[in-house]
Amino acid sequence: MKTLALLAACLLALGLTGCGEAAHRTDAGQAPTSAAAKPLRFIFITTLVHEEFFQPVKKGMEDAARLVGVQATFTGTEGVDAKAQAAMVAKAVADGYDGIAVDIIDAAAFDDAVKAAIDKGVPVVAFNTDDTTPNARLSSVNQNLYEAGRVLGRKALEFIPPGGSVLIAMHDEGISALEDRCRGMTEELGKKNVKWKRFITGSDPVKAREVIAKNLKENPDTKIVLCTGQADLEPVALVIEKEFKGQGYAVAGFDLSPTILRLMQADIIRFTIDQQPYVQGFYPVIQLALYCRYGIKPSSMDAGAFVITKQDAAAVMELKKANFR
Repeated sequence: MKTLALLAACLLALGLTGCGEAAHRTDAGQAPTSAAAKPLRFIFITTLVHEEFFQPVKKGMEDAARLVGVQATFTGTEGVDAKAQAAMVAKAVADGYDGIAVDIIDAAAFDDAVKAAIDKGVPVVAFNTDDTTPNARLSSVNQNLYEAGRVLGRKALEFIPPGGSVLIAMHDEGISALEDRCRGMTEELGKKNVKWKRFITGSDPVKAREVIAKNLKENPDTKIVLCTGQADLEPVALVIEKEFKGQGYAVAGFDLSPTILRLMQADIIRFTIDQQPYVQGFYPVIQLALYCRYGIKPSSMDAGAFVITKQDAAAVMELKKANFR
C-alpha cells in the first residue's frame, strides 16, 4: 500500500489526477496531443468475464481510474471465444473509446482488430494474457507464462520423485496462456524424466468434476496433479477433497481464490503460483492515460510468478477479501 501511495503522489505531481482531458488524435502512428475535452474512456475486454479471478483485476482498474480521473469499463465474453472478443475490440473503436486493454488469448485472432484500432489512433495494450508473436499492441501487463510454468515445475519437483508421473489438468484447449504454462512446466519435469499425461476438464464446474474424477480413477497410481489455471485447480482440489481425501494426492497450480486458499490450509493444495491480477488492472489504465495525454508510450511489465504456500494462506486471504490479491 505504501507503493500505491507513493505512485499516487507522483501522479498528482504530474497533474494526472482529475485532469479530465482526452486526446485529440492525430494521424495514425503519431503521438496524441492533450487538449481540454470529455474525460478519457477506457475499456477492458476479457474472456470468461465472470470468473472470480478478475475481481482484483477490476479493482485495480477502478482504483487506477479514480487516481488519474478517467472512466473505465470492464467487459468480455461469457466463455472462451477469441473471435467474439476481437469483434468487441472493433466495436469499442466504433463506440469512441480512447484506449483499449484486451486479454489476448489467441496468437492470431486479435491481430487484425488490434492493428485496425492502432491505425485509427486508439491505443491498445494487453493484460492477463499476451500474444507473444508479432502484433500491433503497444505493451502487455501480464505474467510471463512460460517462465511461470517453469517456476511451478521446479517447485513441484521438490515432491515428485525422478522418473515419477503426473497428471496435468487444463480447463480449455487452445488458450495460449495455458499452453505456455504447460510448456514451461513440462520442460522442467522432463529434466528429471518425469512422465506426464494431460487432460482437459472443460470450464463447466459440474462437468469438470466428472471429467476429473474419471481421470483420477483411470490413473490410480498417479497421485500428483498439476494444474494450469484457477478454473482447473479449484475443481481438481474439490474432487480430491470430496472423493479421494487421505489417498496421498498432491495438487499444485496457478492463481488465488478463497476456495484455493481454503484448500491450501486443508492440505489438499501444496502450493499455487500468484500472478498478481490487481496490477494487471491497475497499470494498463496508467499506461493508457499517460499515452493519451502526453504521448508516453507504454512498456511491457511482468506481473510475476510468486509461490504461495500454506504458510502464506492466512495473510493472503485477508488481502483477497479486499480484492488486492
